[in-house]
Amino acid sequence: MQQNMVVTQRDCPARRVPSGEPVTIPGGQFLRVNQTLGGNYTVTWQGNMLRIDGTDADAIGYEAEKLEFADPGDDRIHDDQVWQALDTVYDPEIPVSIVSLGLVYGVDIDEQSNRVKVTMTLTAPGCGMGPVLVSDVEYRVGKVPNVKKVDVELVFDPPWNREMMSEEAQLETGLFF
Repeated sequence: MQQNMVVTQRDCPARRVPSGEPVTIPGGQFLRVNQTLGGNYTVTWQGNMLRIDGTDADAIGYEAEKLEFADPGDDRIHDDQVWQALDTVYDPEIPVSIVSLGLVYGVDIDEQSNRVKVTMTLTAPGCGMGPVLVSDVEYRVGKVPNVKKVDVELVFDPPWNREMMSEEAQLETGLFF
C-alpha cells in the first residue's frame, strides 16, 4: 500500500508497536498510514509506530470494521462469540486469522468473574510482534458481551508448526503441499 497522510477525525485508540502499550491519538492530528494488513492499520505519529484496530478505522477516514455481538441478555459469556472475536484477529505479519493459523490452543470462561482466558502461542517464540498480537486478542475479545477482563497466556509447548494451520490457511499462505 502506498503511504498516505491522514488527519484523525476523533480521538483514536491505538497500540504502540511492538510493545502493545495503549495510546490515544487525539483528534486533529496528522499521521502517516504505513500499512493495512488483516483489517488493521499501522501508522506513524510523532515518531512512534502504532497499530489502529480496524474497528476504529473511521477515526482516520477509512471505513470501520463492524465487530458487533448480540447480547443474549442472560449475563453469560458465550463461547461461540469469543471464538468469533478470535477469528477476527490476524497475525500482524501474515494476513490470516490466529484461529486459522492454529495459534489458539484454548479458551476458558469464568462466569463468576466475567473473565476469559485465552491460551495461545506465536508462530515463533521470539516473535517481536507478540505483544501487539496479545493486545489485539484482549481488545477484540473484550468486545464480547459480558466480558470484563481478558487474560492471554502465551505458551510454547507444544511448539507451533504449519500442520496446525487449517487447510484454507495453508492454501492462502502457499504452505499447502
